[in-house]
Amino acid sequence: MSRVEWEPRAAAHRARLAPYVEPHLRRREAGDPHPVHDFLFTYYSQRPAQLLTWHPGLGVRLEDAPEHEALAAYRDGAVTDEVLARRRPIAEAVRRLLVATLERPPHLGCFGLHEWAMVYRAGVGPHSPRTRHPLPLRLGGSGTDAVVEGHRIACSHFDAYRFFTEPARPLNVLSPGRDDRPAFEQPGCLHAGMDLYKHAFRLSPLIPSDLVADCFELAWDIRILDMRAAPYDMSGWTLDPTGEPWTPVPIETAEGKRAYAEAQARFADRAVPLRRRLLEACERVLEAADAAPATDRPPATLAP
Repeated sequence: MSRVEWEPRAAAHRARLAPYVEPHLRRREAGDPHPVHDFLFTYYSQRPAQLLTWHPGLGVRLEDAPEHEALAAYRDGAVTDEVLARRRPIAEAVRRLLVATLERPPHLGCFGLHEWAMVYRAGVGPHSPRTRHPLPLRLGGSGTDAVVEGHRIACSHFDAYRFFTEPARPLNVLSPGRDDRPAFEQPGCLHAGMDLYKHAFRLSPLIPSDLVADCFELAWDIRILDMRAAPYDMSGWTLDPTGEPWTPVPIETAEGKRAYAEAQARFADRAVPLRRRLLEACERVLEAADAAPATDRPPATLAP
């Protein structure tokens, strides 16, 4: 791909993501964090500069690309075989998870109670935090605890379940673990949808950056719903770049449950083509890695 071809694509990628990245960098510089909009940059390991860097994906050689040549992953304008070998176990593990998730129907009955379980009886027990975020609780402590106790908690996502307070963990009807994600992951889960971004950037630079960006934007929108349905009172905050003020999704009410489930279903639908594209990308990586010279391969893992 000539520079005339790839340079506008790289510029368009950066322009697409700059409205998300640049406000985060300004907040970070000012020491003024946002509990919603900074999440994708603090919870996940992808750095802002990495997100803004465009990659064409596996099998493309860039001409006149000193910017890419300066990256350790590139040699002579293309991703190195060493990177392909290192990413193979990630592709294998992600493929297994994606196949398992795509085979299941979405479960829409969790109502975002994972966030409530993370603050249930907060401060009880030696390892329980006060709250996950320095924000007041919309229903107060006792009101929040009553919501948790009055509902069935069925969190299937380990990376949400592991943040439950000690008193909340026995209330979960499932017991997801770090190493059994394919047995539990289901497509209606908000955190499973957000994690598509993690799977995408862990496969970078072997996959096109437009797929990483698509997964990032899905995760961004999901995070907004996640916090609108959380127990926190975010009055005075805005939750999207247009400045639209925060409004809660009160999942403790029948109306709030309906609104949450409807939004959850829309996100599950948006995630389907992204999971399929990621699955195809994993297949391409595995095929290319298997065709490359043999190398020592570490075991497949989904650990962050």
